Amino acid sequence: MSDAGSQSPLISLSDIRRIYGQGATEVRALDGIDLDINEGEFVAIMGPSGSGKSTALNVIGCLDSPTSGHYLFSGTEVANLTRDQRALLRRHYLGFVFQGYNLLSRTSALHNVELPLIYKGMRSAERKREALLALSMVGLEHRAKHDPSELSGGQQQRVAIARALAGNPRVMLADEPTGNLDTKRSVEIMEVLQRLNKEAGLTIVMVTHEADMAAFADRLIWMVDGKIERDEPTRKAA
Repeated sequence: MSDAGSQSPLISLSDIRRIYGQGATEVRALDGIDLDINEGEFVAIMGPSGSGKSTALNVIGCLDSPTSGHYLFSGTEVANLTRDQRALLRRHYLGFVFQGYNLLSRTSALHNVELPLIYKGMRSAERKREALLALSMVGLEHRAKHDPSELSGGQQQRVAIARALAGNPRVMLADEPTGNLDTKRSVEIMEVLQRLNKEAGLTIVMVTHEADMAAFADRLIWMVDGKIERDEPTRKAA
């Protein structure tokens, strides 16, 4: 990626539209989104069901392509990248955490975290070292040999976060990361994300429907009907 923009936003969406169907069945999932996210920010995106928040996250994560508009990542126009180049962007610059932990059930936490490093072509010894480091960052190095069935829901989500961290991404994209957890475990996960943001400088973009979880972020984006209705600091950051 270009560093043309050390002073420019890391992520810049300009008049982004994502339209599904046409005519009577047309759905404007995103309807002219303008959004800049700087390196090191922790941004929460909220809104009612169908507001476009997950679609926006998918566009940022190159899991979906906009119908029109411009998306710049670190100064590079994503629309100009080939399919393979977009895959490389995801692999080397983005980490993903989902509501479902998406862990392989019959393999250890360590091997789950190593998975993205295999696709990077990393040698076994280096993979193990990087995976253990990622697990230590979420406080789970002592559970490295345990399978998901031997871990609580909160621990499984921390393994998923470690897996996203293992590739040393510039941005972590989290879609409802606490959606399957009780309040205590949810707060634990948010404290992990907040620490990674503050201490490691990781840029985080998180979709959530829970206002108390969004309060851990520095900035709140509120979406309605495919548009950004509000963009403001959280009470914590204000």
